[in-house]
Amino acid sequence: MANKQVKSRKKPYRKAIILGMISIALYAAVFTNEAYVRETWALGGVYTTLPIITVFIFSFVYGSFANYVFVLLGIEAKKK
Repeated sequence: MANKQVKSRKKPYRKAIILGMISIALYAAVFTNEAYVRETWALGGVYTTLPIITVFIFSFVYGSFANYVFVLLGIEAKKK
């Protein structure tokens, strides 16, 4: 039988906590400044890019956070 080496990886607790805190801070910033965000994003023109940029930032931060949470829970995609 072939010997399989099992790599032990460190759990990404720190990354999950930091990204979770950044995610909470982003949501808090948007919701506490809701009137300003609504007024500014409704201006049109160049300001049309603001919602798109914000969605990309939220998606990246929250997606990374969710990935690390799943890794901590032991849920990973199958490797082909």
